[in-house]
Amino acid sequence: MTQAPPPGYNMQGSVRPHRGAMILTFGIIGVVLNLSGCGCGLLAIPGLILSILAWVFSNGDLRAMAAGEMDRAGEGLTKAGRVLGMIGVGIAILVALLVIAAIVFSVSMPGGWQPVPGNSP
Repeated sequence: MTQAPPPGYNMQGSVRPHRGAMILTFGIIGVVLNLSGCGCGLLAIPGLILSILAWVFSNGDLRAMAAGEMDRAGEGLTKAGRVLGMIGVGIAILVALLVIAAIVFSVSMPGGWQPVPGNSP
């Protein structure tokens, strides 16, 4: 009589390794770059990309872990990376809204946007 494989193993007797550390790293770097993007908007673009990747990869990996196709040892790291990915996307959206609001506010001022005197060629 053959025994059923233990949970977490596929028919070949092994599971795919988890990517929890990578996902968590993407989430951390995404949040840091998005927070840095408050001062320099160029950093927010790679931060947003890494945050989205952390969120998407973690969703797929958590599904695979629940189905027993991936090693569950990295479930905590993957969940933490997912949360940080969500936070990073939220920060990026907030920064984008603040930049848009600042542009609209500065253009709608009486007289509109004017260059600083003495700095024009």
